[in-house]
Amino acid sequence: MSTLKDILYKVPIDAVTGNTSVAVNVICFDSRNVSLNDVFVAIKGTEADGHAYIKGAIEKGAVAIICEEMPSDIVNGVTYVQVTDTHAALAVMAANYYGNPSADLRMVGITGTNGKTTIATLLYQLFRKAGYKVGLISTVKILVDKEEYKATHTTPDPLTINYYLDLMTRAGVEYCFMEVSSHGIAQKRTEGLQFAGGVFTNLSHDHLDYHHTFAEYRDVKKSFFDHLPKTAFALTNIDDKNGIVMIQNTVAKKITYALKSYANYRAKILENQFNGLLLKIGENEVWVKLIGRFNAYNMLAIYATAELLGLEELEILRLLSELESVKGRFQYFISERKVTVIVDYSHTPDSLKNVLETINSIRTGNEELITVVGCGGDRDKTKRPVMAAIASELSTRAIFTSDNPRSEDPEAIIRDMEKGVEPLNFKKTLAITDRRQAIKAACQMAEENDIILIAGKGHETYQEIKGVRKDFDDFRIAGEMMKELHK
Repeated sequence: MSTLKDILYKVPIDAVTGNTSVAVNVICFDSRNVSLNDVFVAIKGTEADGHAYIKGAIEKGAVAIICEEMPSDIVNGVTYVQVTDTHAALAVMAANYYGNPSADLRMVGITGTNGKTTIATLLYQLFRKAGYKVGLISTVKILVDKEEYKATHTTPDPLTINYYLDLMTRAGVEYCFMEVSSHGIAQKRTEGLQFAGGVFTNLSHDHLDYHHTFAEYRDVKKSFFDHLPKTAFALTNIDDKNGIVMIQNTVAKKITYALKSYANYRAKILENQFNGLLLKIGENEVWVKLIGRFNAYNMLAIYATAELLGLEELEILRLLSELESVKGRFQYFISERKVTVIVDYSHTPDSLKNVLETINSIRTGNEELITVVGCGGDRDKTKRPVMAAIASELSTRAIFTSDNPRSEDPEAIIRDMEKGVEPLNFKKTLAITDRRQAIKAACQMAEENDIILIAGKGHETYQEIKGVRKDFDDFRIAGEMMKELHK
């Protein structure tokens, strides 16, 4: 059992009432989970303020309270620690509680609007193939060497992060690759972690429901690099106009990558086909199984990261050629009717545009391109008309449907989308609220050699409507529909 004093190491403290030498069992930030001798951290969330649950936590046995505002009624025998930011305090306390496991790993954080999951997952694959024990913390799953655990957030809460990092160190893991979301950075979930490097992919329209302005969104991402140590590397995509902004104040070693600009790491696309890309990285050519310009950037970032972590150039190239695409990221199959069906997580205007432009650059023009797309409920509404405009402009047919409506009216979301469609493109669009029916309609419309893109949900195996989650897997459903139509 740790003492409160031990787990408060390096936490800036404003005031203390009581004894910090008290022994504590576990750290909780949800009062419902508190039990005897626990420490309760009162977090101010978007929906609830943990300070309102301090009394309840004490009644359940909490011996210490970490808060931003001291309560008016102090209970004897309970230690109160006032801090400026309980989010940051929780992160540092979590790291201390688990013995600062990130210090025993070479951990790389990947941030940006698009590409985080692909880069983190493929780095995990590459280092495993190179013979190392590796960890992964991603949107899709958490991996401790070979053991798989379910992921609930892109960047989990600090207790969850450090719990899995501790499992990794116990399992002998040497490298860990972690997606770092803007929410995770803003809520200080990565405070107290020691990174060997950070990677910036790109920045485009997303999460403005949370960050309010693009500048705020950008600056939150930038703060991750601001906090990297001198011993780390900061790898940035210099082709993105925000790439240089990310690293302008970091003390880490600044490294750049690009397809178009002068950079430390450069690549050129020699061939782009449905079965892969031929890339020239530096002076070497390599064939990879992923496709599209956006994946050329991802592969270059992976190559650079692997070399910065000490792998040999030719070994990295060999391993790049063996990597398989990530579930729900340009995942496709060709039906018996020779229809290509692509499922992709593209849920931002930029990612949808990238995928559609990639498909259009490969297709001959004789095939129809039918896009099924929706937008999430209770999320950034400003991107809805933009995504609809892109889908209708770059597809032969666009079917607007539900994504995860959550608590919103699905038809209202589709109406928001339709506002962005140019009058000339309206005749190319169709609205089918039920996602299963929308996928079925696309499959029925498609003829030999046509292409269907089902965008937005990717790896997700559920749909959330009115707060209820039900099983829903785009890839599986599209496969079933195609088989049914072939009978």
